[in-house]
Amino acid sequence: MTDFSPSLTDYPYHLEITTRWQDNDAYGHINNVVYYGFFDTTVNRFLTDRLEAKIRNAQVAAYVVSSQCQYIAPAAYPEMIYVGLRVIKIGRSSVTYGLSVYAGETQRRVAHGQFVHVFVDRHTDRAVAIPSIVREALTDIMETF
Repeated sequence: MTDFSPSLTDYPYHLEITTRWQDNDAYGHINNVVYYGFFDTTVNRFLTDRLEAKIRNAQVAAYVVSSQCQYIAPAAYPEMIYVGLRVIKIGRSSVTYGLSVYAGETQRRVAHGQFVHVFVDRHTDRAVAIPSIVREALTDIMETF
């Protein structure tokens, strides 16, 4: 990841997520595991927005093999969450996404992280090349700095 603090507008794909009461933990802020749900929801929403008919029943599936998150500041229900998504790296069979989470009316940055998909054959569970139509969609949100 880069060493600057990007704003939501620095990401080519955005998703707005409504927080829920159950997202808060005993300390009154969104629990750490919920951020991984924000990441997963954003990546998969991007893929379904762009490729739903082509990936839902496809021979190739994307498996999460790695994810990480750094927390910057707390957020809490009922704040709105805004997630920015971009592609950091595309390999033969994998893609690394960069994500940042912003909260509230001021869209302050509260977390950032990475999420890695490996594309596999659904029947063999072996890594395969990223399908060209998926690669094209991923290239559209490739990091530009």
